Amino acid sequence: MITTADAVEQEAERLLRALLHVDCEPQGRTWNLDTCRAIAPLTLEINRLKQERGAVILAHSYVEPEIIYGVADFRGDSYFLSLKAREARAKMIVFAGVVFMAETAKILSPAAQVVVPDRGSGCSLADSITGEGVRRLKALCPDATVVCYINSTAEVKAESDVCVTSGNVYHIVANLPTRRILFVPDRLMGQNLRDELRRRGVDKEIITSDGTCMVHDQFGPADIAAARAQFPGLKVVSHPECTPEVAAASDFVGSTGAMMKYVKTTVAPYFLMLTECGLVGRLQVETPEKSFIGGCRLCPYMKLNSLEKVRDALVAPRPDQIVTLDETLRLRAARCIERMFELSPVD
Repeated sequence: MITTADAVEQEAERLLRALLHVDCEPQGRTWNLDTCRAIAPLTLEINRLKQERGAVILAHSYVEPEIIYGVADFRGDSYFLSLKAREARAKMIVFAGVVFMAETAKILSPAAQVVVPDRGSGCSLADSITGEGVRRLKALCPDATVVCYINSTAEVKAESDVCVTSGNVYHIVANLPTRRILFVPDRLMGQNLRDELRRRGVDKEIITSDGTCMVHDQFGPADIAAARAQFPGLKVVSHPECTPEVAAASDFVGSTGAMMKYVKTTVAPYFLMLTECGLVGRLQVETPEKSFIGGCRLCPYMKLNSLEKVRDALVAPRPDQIVTLDETLRLRAARCIERMFELSPVD
């Protein structure tokens, strides 16, 4: 694509305004006018292609900041992006995240062509159990309501009664009529769910499968203790995919979206974010007055997304980039997700 020098310079300046404060950079980049000039022709091309293709780009908060602030139409956590996918009237949805998220978009927007920049962008949590694995657990617990975390594949959703996110899991499970709950695929979130419901006086038996998130299961209470000793007044913010020990030692535990809201509305000299580094990058952009100390970890799957791959998926998606689902399976998975929307608390 040929662009004028003025257009590139204007785009570079726009990108710099957005990315200036990001220093949580896995590639060791410093965002300045030169680095923004280098990507400006590509972001201009992608934004032009979006218009031509009738496409919408959804970007999870963990992907690279140049995708989030350069080309994404919507950015956020799994629940927010599932809502945007549900509302989309686009011919094409490019999902910069991981594959299970793109599957969710296809479940909710079947008429759209849904593509992923990199088919290798899996998820240690979602890939920890298959639909067959859920069926085996159901056979062992026939009286249990099957609750799947949104970080699960389409076939797991199709085998489940209701989907939940880290933001609505406590409300939905507490209000289910059955006492026995089979929760898949996150063992650590299941443990945190069990502890929180007990704290609330809710009598539920929570049975879990054994999956974990390769980012969030790496944090430990020793990390928190060391940080508190070095940074007085520190606020520790973690995700319910972390261990119960980390959750108990944190000042706030919540979904990606809830963590962002907490940081934006809380006054503290420092924040330790026990989550994926992409979220810290977003917070550095959107709350430049806040101070963040080290501690975040990278998701290698999220980092497989790139501007070049987004562009290629828009120009001529390869068969492996196009998300396809059997219609019977899609409808079963859609019922599971729609049940989540029905049972979620009203904001």
